[in-house]
Amino acid sequence: MGLEINTLAIIPLMTKMHHPRAAESATKYFLTQATASALILFSTTINAWMTGEWTIMNMTNQIPTVILTLALAIKLGIAPFHLWLPDVLQGLNMLTCLILSTWQKLAPMALMMLTSHQLNTNLLIAMALMSTIIGGWGGLNQTQMRKIMAYSSIAHLGWMILIISFAPSLALLNLLIYLVLTSSMFLMLMTLNSTNTNKLSISWLKTPTLAASMMVTLMALGGLPPTSGFLPKWLILQEMTKQHLGALSALMAMSALLSLFFYIRLSYTISMTSPPNISNSSLTWRKKKNLTYVIPILITMSAAMMPITPTLLLLN
Repeated sequence: MGLEINTLAIIPLMTKMHHPRAAESATKYFLTQATASALILFSTTINAWMTGEWTIMNMTNQIPTVILTLALAIKLGIAPFHLWLPDVLQGLNMLTCLILSTWQKLAPMALMMLTSHQLNTNLLIAMALMSTIIGGWGGLNQTQMRKIMAYSSIAHLGWMILIISFAPSLALLNLLIYLVLTSSMFLMLMTLNSTNTNKLSISWLKTPTLAASMMVTLMALGGLPPTSGFLPKWLILQEMTKQHLGALSALMAMSALLSLFFYIRLSYTISMTSPPNISNSSLTWRKKKNLTYVIPILITMSAAMMPITPTLLLLN
């Protein structure tokens, strides 16, 4: 019920742009999340039918455990159930993308950490390796920032579910660092009003300090030392080698290079590319301000500061 309330509450935020792409994104998101919630309920029902126990903490049978693992993977957008995430993010504004990439991951990840001791480890490892490879490979030829951040999210989730069966505390550390870095990245994109790499290339003209900060954030997302993004990758690879999974650790490290490539490409675009147009304006486009939202704000502020007068009624 909590997962369904969480899903239904974000639908109005997704459709507030009144655009066909927003409606398509909301429909795709609702269908995938409803399917995943139904699968979670289905796995608990099968577990109750087999064992007489309704809690998901003590699943002993393999079938409900696998169904629960797949349902949480669909919820989070882990490969091979990742196809909805880039399309959904592309149809939303940046603020809703920020909520979808950070806050909406908390509930499924909490359930995954709660049941991490009984989830199918081999299935989690296979999906983790697939997620890091697809997350890096899919973001290579993208020019839209929202799709790049979607594939970045897929790759980071792959690192989290890789270690969640062995050390849930490391998965929690990775999740916290991912939330901070992704939030700062989306907030900077909102400030610069950049939705693709072309707009990103002229962003250093607006705020050079923010452009330099974005370059550091991109390096942290890629996992380069001495940034904070390097710490969880290092600890995860160290833990995996302790579990005698050296080949898997090597594959994960090499798949991280794919993600690092498009982070470096974005850093090159934002910091070392001189755009053909030199502008002293902080705006990308020169256009008239839309007063549709300004007038209600002025009326609300005036009504809060002084009694309503006939002047305010005339203004309204």
